Amino acid sequence: MQSLIEIDSEKKIPKYLQIVNAVTESVKKGKLKKGDRIFSINELSNEFFLSRDTVQKAYDLLEEKGIIEPVKGKGFYINRTDITATHRILLLFNKISNYKKQIYNSFVQAMGDNTTVDLKIYHSNIKLFEDLLGSQFNEYDYYVIMPHFYEDIENARKLINKIPAEKLLLLDKDMPDLRPGYAAVYQDFRKDITEALETGIDLLKKYDKLILVHPKVTPYPYEIVLGFRSFCMQNGFAFDVIQEINPDTKIKSREVYIVIEETDLVNLIKGCRSKNLKPGKDIGIISYNDTPLKEILLDGITVISTDHARMGESAARLILENKKEKIKNPFKIIQRKSL
Repeated sequence: MQSLIEIDSEKKIPKYLQIVNAVTESVKKGKLKKGDRIFSINELSNEFFLSRDTVQKAYDLLEEKGIIEPVKGKGFYINRTDITATHRILLLFNKISNYKKQIYNSFVQAMGDNTTVDLKIYHSNIKLFEDLLGSQFNEYDYYVIMPHFYEDIENARKLINKIPAEKLLLLDKDMPDLRPGYAAVYQDFRKDITEALETGIDLLKKYDKLILVHPKVTPYPYEIVLGFRSFCMQNGFAFDVIQEINPDTKIKSREVYIVIEETDLVNLIKGCRSKNLKPGKDIGIISYNDTPLKEILLDGITVISTDHARMGESAARLILENKKEKIKNPFKIIQRKSL
């Protein structure tokens, strides 16, 4: 039995889900058969140095799915082996990017192998979204949607409201005007940027002006602009909002640039080099969304970022535990030498 369960402390997947996934996979592959006894809660807890609560949580889920059953005075036994895909899930993302790939990968990994996940991209286009969503809501067990719409929002709301609330999970952004009863793992784009900048306010005070580069060609939530303006006005910072950084953009000393798109970040760095402006000394740079490259580029670029992997894991947990909670995903500033 020990060889059928592996617990990896380095994985971000919660340990109780690792137990659930391991037992389910062993049943699917025929390594565990109906009537086989598995570890008791105490045995599994002692074997892998886990808390009893962690094992109990896993066993409660397995029992709820009918995969195991307790036998009083004897332990836990495999109850059923007719396990195929226990969840069929439609993921509707507005676009694909490195950050959304992180969300997708962590979600799929946390859900485990006994789940079918169909990923479709609607490019923030309401007509394409409607076509991909379809009208038959018995095809999938869950509809996980990133609701980034920038036009015809009311129609998008009506379409999403057609999905039974118990089958709906919103990801990355909430839509509070929907009918209640759905789950969500979201960012609060307005509040997040305000609180992140508040954390770095002592470093920001050495600059004269803050500039947010909020792209127009590739739309991003306008709440970012609202939160940025609110922070600047409340703290007495001169500020501006521009749509892009290109070779003609006038980059000045003692300004801080907050950039979202990677292209704008590259053009900003090129502009600094052409004017001999040293990031972190002559000019400040803050980039949205952390990557390994940003840890080393320019000896470290300061970032404000949500935890994309955690977002995917939290969404999977809500589905696996059949919970209808709304969870605000963590967002923070990581201060490095570019500020």
